[in-house]
Parts: sequence; structure tokens; C-alpha cells
Amino acid sequence: MATQGVFNGTDLLIKVIGSGGTLATIGHTTSCSISFSQDLPDATTKDSAGWNEVIAGARGGSISFDGLVAYDDAANSVEIADYIINRTKVDFSFGTAASGDTIYTGSGFIDSLEVSADAESPVSYSGSITITGAIVPSVNA
Repeated sequence: MATQGVFNGTDLLIKVIGSGGTLATIGHTTSCSISFSQDLPDATTKDSAGWNEVIAGARGGSISFDGLVAYDDAANSVEIADYIINRTKVDFSFGTAASGDTIYTGSGFIDSLEVSADAESPVSYSGSITITGAIVPSVNA
């Protein structure tokens, strides 16, 4: 059954996989977001009566995430860095694990990863994925 009402952000997960494996949750994330965008090319003409007009253009998206480093996670900061080093396209899913909830899937490239280590604090990471191609919404089975 799909999640009802306002729900806890802890339930949202990002999963990634490089070529040939299964999707694995990016471990120990503390926050994540997905962003959709659409170019709006100017379509203003003399017939626009002085009003700006636009048309729907190219669509795209990105995913960002932050978390704590744990080398024993299936999808950890080392693996994510390897995707950048090897120029590997990754498949992703973004959504909850609850049956009936909407999830977004597609492919993209990890475009950034930063690992930070402050004295006497947990090691953290942040990164982002630039989506290439279609973003597909579906219902989690």
C-alpha cells in the first residue's frame, strides 16, 4: 500500500548501479533530493502583443545526496568515486521502498563527489548525479 499522508524523509532512498549489477542503496545518506528542469526557449513574436511567450524545450534533472562514509556499504564513497574516475554511466532509482509509492528511475553520471573529514567528527560525503535521457516515474511493486 502506498505511503499515506506526510512521511519521514528517512524513507527516501537513492540506489545506483554501474554496468552489470543490481541496484544498491547509497549507504548512510543523511539527505537526498531530486530536481527536474525544463528549458523554456523564447517564442515571442510581433504577434505576441508585447507579452513574452515561451515553448517547452529540453527536459532534464539531477540528484544530490549527502551522507556519512562507511566503507562496508554496498554503494559507498569509494565506489562512487570509481564511477567518476572510470566515466561510468550509472542507473539510479529515487523513492521509498514502500509498495505502491512512486519511484523515479533513469541513467546518469556522477558529476561530483566530495569527502570531508573534520577532527573528532564522522567522515562525510556529498555528491550529485546529472541525469541523461528520460526520467521514468513508476509505481514501486
